[in-house]
Amino acid sequence: MLPIPSKFKIAKRLGAAIFEKTQSQKFAMSEARSAKNKKGRRGGSDYGKQMLEKQKVRFTYSIAERQLYRYAHEAMEQKDQLNALHQALEMRLDSVAYRLGFAKTRRHARQLSSHGHFTVNGKKTTIPSQRLYEGDVVAVREGSRGSGPFSTLTNKEGEVQAVPAWLALDDSRVLGTVKGTPRYEAGMTHLDYASVFEFYNR
Repeated sequence: MLPIPSKFKIAKRLGAAIFEKTQSQKFAMSEARSAKNKKGRRGGSDYGKQMLEKQKVRFTYSIAERQLYRYAHEAMEQKDQLNALHQALEMRLDSVAYRLGFAKTRRHARQLSSHGHFTVNGKKTTIPSQRLYEGDVVAVREGSRGSGPFSTLTNKEGEVQAVPAWLALDDSRVLGTVKGTPRYEAGMTHLDYASVFEFYNR
C-alpha cells in the first residue's frame, strides 16, 4: 500500500478532499487559519502547480507514481483523454469496492482487496488495481461476510447506500454490478486531470 507518513500534513498541502478523515470542521478551521497566514504570498510556478495536481490524484486514489504515469500515458493515446484517465482510476477494483460502500476509504478498500476479501464474477482476487468492465459483479467473499470489516454492512434498517449511477448495489449490501462506465464532468471532482497530462508532457 502507498505509504503515507502524515495524512494531515499532506492534506494541508494538497487539500482536505484528499483523505476522508480530513474532511471535517476541525480541519477546515485549521485550513482557514493557514490560508490567512499565507495571504499575500506569491504563487508557485506552473511546474509546481502541475506537481501538486498530480500528487492530489496519487493520494486520492492511493496509487504509486508508476501506476499514475501508466494510466496518464495510456489515456493520452485516447481521443477523450479526461474520460480515459477518470475511468482508469474509478474502475479499479478498490475504487469500485469503495464506491459500493464495502469500505469507508479507498485505502481501506485497497487493503481489503489485497487480502482477498472480494470476488469478481465469482472468483477470488487479490489485485486492487484489477480493471473492471460493464457487466462485472463485485462481491464480498462469502467467507469474509461475517468478519469485522463487513459485519455491519447487512441488516441496516433505514439506511440507503448512495452509489454512482454506473453501479448497482443489491439489497444484501454485499454484491454490486458494474452497469456502465463513469463519465468525467467538469466540477464533479476536485482533481485537475488536465494538469496531470501537462506534467507528464513536459
